[in-house]
Amino acid sequence: MDEQPSPPLDRRAELSEFLRTRRARLKPEDVGLPDFGRHRRVPGLRREELAQLAGVSVAYYTRLEQGNGRNVSAEVLDAIARALRLTDAEHAHLTHLAKPKAHKKKQSARPQQVRGALRQLLDSMDGIPAYVGGRRSDILAWNRMAAAVFGDWSELAPQERNWARLVFLKPEYRDLFVDWEQKAIDIVCLLRMDAGCHPDDPRLSSLVGELSVKSEDFRRLWATHDVKEKSHGVKRMRHPLVGDLSLQYESFRLPDDSEQSLVTYHAEPGSASAEALRLLASWGTDATRAGTTTPL
Repeated sequence: MDEQPSPPLDRRAELSEFLRTRRARLKPEDVGLPDFGRHRRVPGLRREELAQLAGVSVAYYTRLEQGNGRNVSAEVLDAIARALRLTDAEHAHLTHLAKPKAHKKKQSARPQQVRGALRQLLDSMDGIPAYVGGRRSDILAWNRMAAAVFGDWSELAPQERNWARLVFLKPEYRDLFVDWEQKAIDIVCLLRMDAGCHPDDPRLSSLVGELSVKSEDFRRLWATHDVKEKSHGVKRMRHPLVGDLSLQYESFRLPDDSEQSLVTYHAEPGSASAEALRLLASWGTDATRAGTTTPL
């Protein structure tokens, strides 16, 4: 029996919940409004307070928070974003939800391809774990060092080469990331950004549905409606062969495909982590095979 396609994500519901959760995290004192200590039935700002800050009528803001973004202007969205103290990523997400672009559905259905020259660049990066990530947290291409650190993704079926599935459904990745919760949050934030850009993507809807059924942690984090872009930072890992690793990562969005990113990891020169990467590089494919069996 053929598997039925997942229904698209409800853009109106997404817009409604996003605005409601952003409003709930603000207190009157956060935005310079007096708090007279009156009982509040819901956390955060009231709709009328938010409307006052944004300079729109309560009725207009209420319609927007109910998911009706039809004909809303960019100026009004900017005013609401300022009133809600949104980050740049949150502002972009709000715009995608309220003013979707008609061409996104066709684009989201196309398989993403990695340029041959980019694959060559990955292979030439000796000692640097690196991979190319795409929509839905898919892992599109990677080099030998990434396999040595994270596990040999070539042994997985293509649909399983996905950070969300790995982190939420594979116990060994809970062991790999010292701060697993933060890694999980980062992934959910990226998926939320994708949902705003591609609410009609059936593969994204299917992924969200699968994870919602199989992972209580995913359901909890998905309900926060938090979004952010992947940029740079530090990831601490506990590798089954070389022990603790502290690696700095950088994410570079590709200029000819904004939905693909080159992600690299490196260690501070002279550090124990740098020596551990050197050992992994010297072991070559043996490190990759060992990393995938004990336990990655």
